Formats: sequence, structure tokens, C-alpha cells
Amino acid sequence: MAKHRNPRRGSMGYYPRKRARSIAARVRRWVDVGRPQLLGFAGYKVGTLHVVRVEDNPNSPFYGQEVVKVATVIETPPLLVVAVRAYEEAAWGLRSLVEVWAEKLPRDLGRVFTVPKRSVREEQLRKLEEVRERVAEVRAIVATQPREAGIHRKKPDVFEVGVGGEPGEALEYALKVLGEEVKVSDVFTVGQYVDVISVTKGKGFQGVVKRFGVKEMPRWHKHRKGHRRIGSVGPQKPAIMFTTPFAGQLGFHQRTEYNKRILRIGDVSEGDDVNPAGGWPHYGLVRSMYVLLEGTVPGPPKRLVKMRFAIRPKREEREEPRIVYVSTKPVAGGK
Repeated sequence: MAKHRNPRRGSMGYYPRKRARSIAARVRRWVDVGRPQLLGFAGYKVGTLHVVRVEDNPNSPFYGQEVVKVATVIETPPLLVVAVRAYEEAAWGLRSLVEVWAEKLPRDLGRVFTVPKRSVREEQLRKLEEVRERVAEVRAIVATQPREAGIHRKKPDVFEVGVGGEPGEALEYALKVLGEEVKVSDVFTVGQYVDVISVTKGKGFQGVVKRFGVKEMPRWHKHRKGHRRIGSVGPQKPAIMFTTPFAGQLGFHQRTEYNKRILRIGDVSEGDDVNPAGGWPHYGLVRSMYVLLEGTVPGPPKRLVKMRFAIRPKREEREEPRIVYVSTKPVAGGK
């Protein structure tokens, strides 16, 4: 006799299924690597393509052979460190102590907030010296530079990035790079694994079949009450159960995907061209540095993608991947 098995449709691990608060994803934790440097980076999703590389996983049946993999291009113009923020330990978590802003801020920051006309850096540094012993964590406030990317945008994204190392070392490093540009090659290396945090492509109000994968009922007369709907909404009491699939918002959710391998870090200005003929669909041309990640990344083209050191790193150490061929023809579809 066949075994009766009917697992529920749709995961209960992704609730509430509502729109993200911001189109820019929020990183809730940074992985300390033990040395003073930025613990993450950000870029703009360009599109997907395919690469041919040599499989270097000794546990794979294709070890040593050429395999075809999907890869995602993320344009990563240098980040500008505009401020340093110091935190102290409080009873409820971290509390901001002091901020030190750069003397010369880019003009485009005025599109995000009101740029002060007078620099108060000396006062901020003096206050920082007074509370230096209480500093428990240091973070850098960085701004993207979309003018250097291929997208038609002027307004930068401003967000925090953790700084690694002991608080004293992290503070010295952050003050050293304050007002300077940081490249993606200063943070990540080819072959390592990173986590990507982004907001997925929005799909609007959708039904239960597309939103939860509910089974579509046959289209014959005994199913006269509907075909693309659930058979029962649950008991009379409680009237509404959150485990029951209902129609609603699909997409535009913040998602984190772990362990994306960096296949290449290139710069278009140095000859590492990755642009297809006619440019990337819905994006344009990559004009600055870029990162080639193995696999797919959440979000549509032009969406801000944040990367950090892997929070659940793989155990095995691998060398730099051997890439045989990189296609310049975009792959249709994506997330």
C-alpha cells in the first residue's frame, strides 16, 4: 500500500510575507575577521551570465573537469567613508557614543540629508578622546558612488559597515580611511565566500497558487467553487489561522543567501570587460569595478546588494578558481 504523505504547501520560515521596510537591505550582524578592515561592501546588481570553470571540489564527481556555472555580475564602485561611529556596551545592547565626520563631503550627499556648512571635526575628535576607553565597537558610515557606475542615478546609498579587529585598532583604521575611498579588492579576495543581502524582485498581490505553491484543482463540475484556491480556510474558531495560505504580497522581501563564491574581481578600466554587445538589459554598461559571484543573487537589475564575510563559512579551503571562459551573453530569468 502506498504511503500517504501530504506535506504543507509553502514554507513557514518566511513570515510576515510583507514588503520590506526599505529598498536597501539591512545587515544585522557583521563577522569579525580579527584584523582592522571593513567587514562588508555593496554594489549594484547588473545581471547573470554563465562561466566555464574547472571543478576544484575533490568530493565532486566532476573534479578536475570543466563545468558550466551561472554567475552574477555586481558592479562595485569604490565606497566613500564619510563618517566613523563609535558604540559602547549598554544594558540593552549597543549605544552610540560619538560620530566623526569627514571634512569634505561629496555634493551628492545633499540628496540624502542636509550637509552641514561648517565642519565640527575637531570638536568630535576631542569628544572621541574623552570616551575612548568606553568604545566597544566601531563602524564606518559609507556612501556609494552611483555616478561611477553604469546606472543613471545620482543619489548615493548611505549605510553602516562594521570594522574588524580590537576596538582600538578598529578605531585607528577607521580614522585613517575617513574621507577616503575603499575598493572592493581592499575588502574581499578572489575565491572566498561571502553572504549577499538584498531585497527580492517585487511581484505585487498574488494568489495562493503562485504565493504558496498550493495544488491547482481539476477544472471539472465538482470543483465549481474554484480551481486556483484552497479547499478549506480552517475551523470556525479561531476564524483566521496564520498557517492557512491566503493571497497577498509576493516579493520585495529582504533575503540573505549564504556562501556565494567570488569567481573574479575585475575593473573595466583595466581591460576586464564584461559588457555584452549593446549593454546589459535593464542596466546599461559596467563602467567601474565589478564582482563575479557564482550563483544567483536576489533582486532585479540596479538593486543594491550588500556583501559581508560569510557568517557560516565552509570548512574546506580552496584556491583561486580557474576560469576557462566567461560568456558576455546575459542569461534570461533570474530572481
